[in-house]
Amino acid sequence: MTIKPSARFRALLKSPELLVMPGGFSPLHARMAEALGYEAFFMAGSQIAAYLYGYPDVGLIGLAEMVEAARRLAAGTNIAIFADADTGYGNAVSAYHAVQEYIRAGAAALHIEDQEAPKKSGTLAGRRLISVDEAIGKYRAAVAARNELDPDFVVVARCDSIGSEQGDFEDAMARSIAYVEKAGVDAVWVNTLRTREEIKEACRRIPAPVIAPYYGPPPSPTLEEFCELGAAAVLFPSLTTANGLQATWELMHDFKEKGPAAVEEWNARAQKNKWGVVPRAQEPLIGIGKIRKLESEFIPESLQRDYEKTFGHKKH
Repeated sequence: MTIKPSARFRALLKSPELLVMPGGFSPLHARMAEALGYEAFFMAGSQIAAYLYGYPDVGLIGLAEMVEAARRLAAGTNIAIFADADTGYGNAVSAYHAVQEYIRAGAAALHIEDQEAPKKSGTLAGRRLISVDEAIGKYRAAVAARNELDPDFVVVARCDSIGSEQGDFEDAMARSIAYVEKAGVDAVWVNTLRTREEIKEACRRIPAPVIAPYYGPPPSPTLEEFCELGAAAVLFPSLTTANGLQATWELMHDFKEKGPAAVEEWNARAQKNKWGVVPRAQEPLIGIGKIRKLESEFIPESLQRDYEKTFGHKKH
């Protein structure tokens, strides 16, 4: 019997093992994460805004665009998708509607932040929060919407108090505890924790699984440290994007200077890399094996394509 992604994600949060989630926007990256053994993927709103629209993460992307992004990710991989839902796209009524749309799209979980709209990036300046009472009402609406369609779906409150206007660690703790005890959220993401001591204290005091990414000075805690500090999960929103963008930046500069020779040099370096070249044309990324199988099974032999003599039948 197949276990629903939402039920799998709920179990992963409760497991004693740390849930590690790479983040990004692309179904291809989610498939790569699945191929490497990750059990969940974080759909980061910041990355959707930047890579699909060229926008900053300031609340310019709406519910329809984000739900469609979640749908593409959920359809493109078998691992659980934890989706960014910003502020819920309005008030408590909007959040209720948003949760049900994400469930219908196939996401396993979402988080809603307690920022005032228009929201700001969770790691940059300018964040301002709604009142605790308004936030509790919004999370209660999210939980009610979840219960109607899929009780296993995971509702996460993201508390942005640390580093926001008039916010601090103690306010984050008070809010996070209230979101669990008064609104019934399943887990809390405490944003912008800056020390190992803050991570440990947050995990000790909040009566629910805590998602606890680190935003302090380097070095970051190791994955083993995160687990020892009590975190249920940790995510890296731009793990699949930022370094790749840096590589593209470097290659485009090289190409401007050297032309096609720059690509040849880049490919040669990739061949020597410990992990080799990304198997883009192979399963489980963008392999055509399944397409060939479907063609062979359902298309009359007289209409099937010639894969043996046309260009591309072998590497050149």
